[in-house]
Amino acid sequence: MGIRLIQISAVYFVIGVGFGLYMSMADAHEFVGVHAHVNLLGWLSLAVIGTIYSVYPELAATKLAKTHFWLHNIALPVMMIGLYFLILGQEALVPVVAAGGTVMVLAIVLFALNVLINGKQRA
Repeated sequence: MGIRLIQISAVYFVIGVGFGLYMSMADAHEFVGVHAHVNLLGWLSLAVIGTIYSVYPELAATKLAKTHFWLHNIALPVMMIGLYFLILGQEALVPVVAAGGTVMVLAIVLFALNVLINGKQRA
């Protein structure tokens, strides 16, 4: 699972950098929140989590890890696409962004619980 998360993080890195380039070229800086969240929750967080799971493969083998993986990777695109259109004025998408954000927080809590519950100190 570690390498899958690192691979997905690389995709988010390309998306985040590409979106940043678009923002710069189009002078569309109102989307900075989308850009920042894609880079932080997509690129950085998934790369770090993937590295942790590679170093501690016993953590990656848990049900908590699998649940976190799917929730994180479903919630992030839903939240970011919703936020993009919300910024464009689609106020009806507020519940979509809120739901995506709530699921993202749940995913991150599951990751933290996995580390706290299943992480064993090595001698």
